[in-house]
Amino acid sequence: MLAEPCKAHVPPNASKAVSPPVTNPPLMLRRLGTFDASLIGIGSMVGAGVFVAFSPAAQVAGSGLLVGLLIAAFVAFCNATSSAQLAAAYPASGGTYVYGRERLGPWPGFIAGWGFVIGKTASAAAMAMTFAAYVAPSGWERPLAMAAVVVLAIVNYHGVTRTAALTRLLVILVLAGLAVLIAAAWGLASPEPSKVLGVGLFAHGWYGILQSSGLLFFAFAGYARIATMGEEVSNPRRTIPRAIGIALSIAIVIYGAVAFTLLAVLGPEQVASTQAPLRALAEATSTRWTVSIVQVAAALAALGALLALITGLGRTTLAMAREHDLPHWLSAIHPKYRVPHRAELTLAVLICVVIAMADVRGAIGFSSFGVLIYYLVANIAAYTQPHSDRRFPRFLQILGAMACVLLIVTLPYMSIAVGLGVLALGIVLRMIRIRRDKPVSS
Repeated sequence: MLAEPCKAHVPPNASKAVSPPVTNPPLMLRRLGTFDASLIGIGSMVGAGVFVAFSPAAQVAGSGLLVGLLIAAFVAFCNATSSAQLAAAYPASGGTYVYGRERLGPWPGFIAGWGFVIGKTASAAAMAMTFAAYVAPSGWERPLAMAAVVVLAIVNYHGVTRTAALTRLLVILVLAGLAVLIAAAWGLASPEPSKVLGVGLFAHGWYGILQSSGLLFFAFAGYARIATMGEEVSNPRRTIPRAIGIALSIAIVIYGAVAFTLLAVLGPEQVASTQAPLRALAEATSTRWTVSIVQVAAALAALGALLALITGLGRTTLAMAREHDLPHWLSAIHPKYRVPHRAELTLAVLICVVIAMADVRGAIGFSSFGVLIYYLVANIAAYTQPHSDRRFPRFLQILGAMACVLLIVTLPYMSIAVGLGVLALGIVLRMIRIRRDKPVSS
């Protein structure tokens, strides 16, 4: 039997808000348990990190990316505890956008939601381009990437249960492919553990290590998709924290195994010099079938991440549209499939625009900026929760917030500049909307 949908949460200061919340908006059905929610998070993280982030991390930190990976994992853990604590108290679609409004007010909520939407739109484009890079004929990468976005948007349009079922299959296949690759690398590619350290873990300095942490954090952000789907998770107070912990733990183990294997076989210099490090790892085994497995696994991982990204983006856009922080037209839920169909179709168009204009590496840095802003607000919001809603000590939220700021300022300069510009654009547009909607005094 399906659980009863939750009621929409109304911020304490709603009576003072410029635009009143919608009365009794259509709600989605709670159909996801711990297993499916965890798989959605794993599918989001594995697709992003394993096939995209290690090369740029090696470029700035060399073998120090191992330290960067540990820092990124710790920051992700702090952020995950904040997200889990908040999601258990506010199990509605929208993630930190909702939490920020509830705990801090409309403006912090908007900044979190806007950061998520812009960052994850770039991330979705990066995943689509990663998929195409492994399977498309030369010259057809961008058209095929756009086609993947359209197909997966249609899957989401027909309901979240289909999303969970497809994600389950993709995650199983990708994990199997990675297991085969790692086993083949250690059995056939003559790994040398001495290569792991290269010229030293700290040869590129702490700035390079912290910059690699910011880039690798991009890979860990998949657990946000679980929180943003809070309105569709059964028994959210129990399921959401458990699913976030399970997904993050599995992702950390996978990333550590892959990173160590890459460095042992290729060395940090070769990892930094290739745009497809796992394909280079497969080629080092001198077996054709290993390369084929990697190509299929990379394509499936990117599709799984893209699928979950579109889902999470749609739910945050839905929540922002309900509060009129985005066009209210986007808040519609399909009467049959019970998904935010207008939001997801609009986002699919925007992702295709990014694909036409950007490249993968630029998208990673920009995505990290937006997502770190999102989690900065999450940590501050969780810090303000009362004792009755508290599941983790406050010092984790303090560390998480400080770490988010540190990783933001150490991202590549261009990512910071573009991120600040787009963030400012969103703030200006919201100010214009508030001024437009403000009643004229008689």
